[in-house]
Amino acid sequence: MVHDANIKQATSEKQLREAHGKIDMLQAEVTALKTLVITSTPSSPNRDLHPQLQSPSKNALRKGHARNKSAGCAAVMPLAPPPQPISTEAKEVDTILYSEFMEWKENPTLDKCCPFLCRIYQEDIKPCLDFAKKELSEQVLVAVEDNTLSVEPVTQPTLPVVKASAVERGGPRKCALSGLSRSCRHRIKLGDSGNYYFISPSCRYRITAVCNFFTYIRYIQQGLVRQDTELIFWEIMRLRREMSSAKLGFYPNEL
Repeated sequence: MVHDANIKQATSEKQLREAHGKIDMLQAEVTALKTLVITSTPSSPNRDLHPQLQSPSKNALRKGHARNKSAGCAAVMPLAPPPQPISTEAKEVDTILYSEFMEWKENPTLDKCCPFLCRIYQEDIKPCLDFAKKELSEQVLVAVEDNTLSVEPVTQPTLPVVKASAVERGGPRKCALSGLSRSCRHRIKLGDSGNYYFISPSCRYRITAVCNFFTYIRYIQQGLVRQDTELIFWEIMRLRREMSSAKLGFYPNEL
């Protein structure tokens, strides 16, 4: 009986050690997955989470074709350098804006009627997407809000497009948003519509700046951003400055 009891005890201890090992392995995997998600932000996108950021040679190994949705519009921009630690010594916070932010941060929402987002809509988002073609501008904003806007490079041969978009073959194309003749190397698609609209580099950068903002606040709403509240505030302010610069026509030469 003693011998049988010793065998059972040894077996139980072995199973317990194996169970602890499996738990440790699962915890490590969960931690790694959380790190992948949390470290992916508009200013520093995670390449493992966004395959479209991989080099063309790596993308060629992937099957199928995926377009960049508005939540991933940061992918169509040149990658920004890793964010530097933010110093607030030379920054003066607008107390009203900060209080609106803190109220929003308590219960993050995409409702543009809340004071914090309402301010950003009026001061940054709507001006940034205020193009000459008003009706199409409104459609673009709705698509960005619904996360259904696609941006893709123009390839040959050119697919059918709406009449207002561009010239189908060769030469400068007419930007569907500004109405100006510009070399358009990208086009957008709104939702499930089969229409493509060619856009100039300037318009593309303005759309992307707004997409970057929506990407970040969606991350916050989904609980994927585990940063200090003050750092989150200044990152949102940086994205607002990006929209302001885009509206004024400042965009990277690489576009």
